[in-house]
Amino acid sequence: METEEVKKALDISDWKSGVAYDQWMALPVSGQRPPARYKHAAAAVDEKLYVVGGSRNGRYLSDVQVFDLKSLAWSNLKLKLQNADEFEERGLLGNLPATSGHNLIKWGNRLLLIGGHSKKVSDKITVLFIDLETHLCGVLETSGKVPGACGGNSATLVGSRVIFFGGEDKSRRLLNDVHVLDLETMTWDLLEATQTPPAPRFDHTAAVHAERYLLVFGGCSHSIFFNDLHVLDLQTMEWSQPQIQGDLVTARAGHAGINIDENWYIVGGGDNKSGCPETLVLNMSKLVWSALTTVKPRDPLASEGLSVCLALVDGEKYLVAFGGYNGKYSNEVYVMKPKPRDLSRPKIFQSPAAAAAAASVTAAYALTKAEKLNFTKAEDSNPKEAENSFSGQDVTNEIKAIREEKDVLELSLAEVRAENTRLRGQIGEKNGTHSELSKELLSVQGQLIAERSRCFKLEAQITELQKVLESVQSIENEVQVLRRQKSAFEQDMELASAVQRQGSGGVWRWIAGGTDNA
Repeated sequence: METEEVKKALDISDWKSGVAYDQWMALPVSGQRPPARYKHAAAAVDEKLYVVGGSRNGRYLSDVQVFDLKSLAWSNLKLKLQNADEFEERGLLGNLPATSGHNLIKWGNRLLLIGGHSKKVSDKITVLFIDLETHLCGVLETSGKVPGACGGNSATLVGSRVIFFGGEDKSRRLLNDVHVLDLETMTWDLLEATQTPPAPRFDHTAAVHAERYLLVFGGCSHSIFFNDLHVLDLQTMEWSQPQIQGDLVTARAGHAGINIDENWYIVGGGDNKSGCPETLVLNMSKLVWSALTTVKPRDPLASEGLSVCLALVDGEKYLVAFGGYNGKYSNEVYVMKPKPRDLSRPKIFQSPAAAAAAASVTAAYALTKAEKLNFTKAEDSNPKEAENSFSGQDVTNEIKAIREEKDVLELSLAEVRAENTRLRGQIGEKNGTHSELSKELLSVQGQLIAERSRCFKLEAQITELQKVLESVQSIENEVQVLRRQKSAFEQDMELASAVQRQGSGGVWRWIAGGTDNA
């Protein structure tokens, strides 16, 4: 036992040496663990992981747990109310409301808890705060076009604004609108976007690239799980669904995501049947998916409703994952050390043909510009040398080279147009397939509704039959009583008849005896 304790102490003190690049490792924990959970919210601040709320066995949680990434010990953060009266007015008891499916945003020295499902909330989204220095908590007043209360939405910090997308409201209505909360003025606004938005969904993830593009991945409706990627340009406010390359990505919801530079890491998720064991990376500049590592199917990392954060420990970056549910609730802490990746020049939202054409144009433009600059420089520096070096034949050759380059670019442009035509055809086919599947889905839903109606009728008939059976049993009991009464009555009748017969026989015998004597 003593050897095991020493080994555990060594593991805790030197856990970083055991972490390999791009591989998950479960951390040893010193002391007691918090209750296992999923659909919580988490944030990493100053080498500590803060976990707020969540759900377990259908019950919402309200605690705030803190995991020290140096000592690997959990502690329960005790909060103090700053505006207790306002908490009571909103029907909120205790330090924080028990909440699930919410978002946690670090803003200054505060954690902002926004949205989520709770049994005691207003009809509008509530913004709460936790001061990490004073441990005060309270309600932040907001104004403007405040969205309705909802959970399962995404919240992405872009500068001083939080972009909200999707979710599920209190009536289980699915959403796909975009709201923005200005954290400097605490004012809400509804963003109007053009083009085709993503289908209404919840339990998706979102990230921002280059402070301009909002990427939305996965999620689910009440019957469909998604693996699509949508992009909202926050400058032009246009939705698009770009072509994606790389590894095949399965549909999922309840996954977690965190971006480092241009790489977006996606962990876990599932489809209510099985968890997703692979950790994915999306290069947001090239729009290429790759599977980074894979765990066992029943591993806690292949769960829905887990969280993943980026933590800085001793100057090194680590991904920290916690919680989740895959048939069993988890309270394990996992870490991964992401391998540094090359930062390539952004080529966002280009098809392969378009990227090749753009590269050709850039190279040709650079070459032509350089040649023209050299020509000008030589001409300016020494006119006589320029005249000798660039004769009429040289100029003709230069023009010919430029024309050849122009032909190459026109050919590349034709290839790009052909590629776009092919892609439009594929999109048309996909849309046709989607339309057919939608019709089949509607047909199946109609059949399901009919079957449900039939089941309801059968249940009603069964209930009526049960009532009839109960009445039959009561009648049988009454019949038994009547039978017993009849049997008793018949016995009384037989007894009375016997007595009567005995009495009649005695009179006639007396008469007969009198005659004889006479």
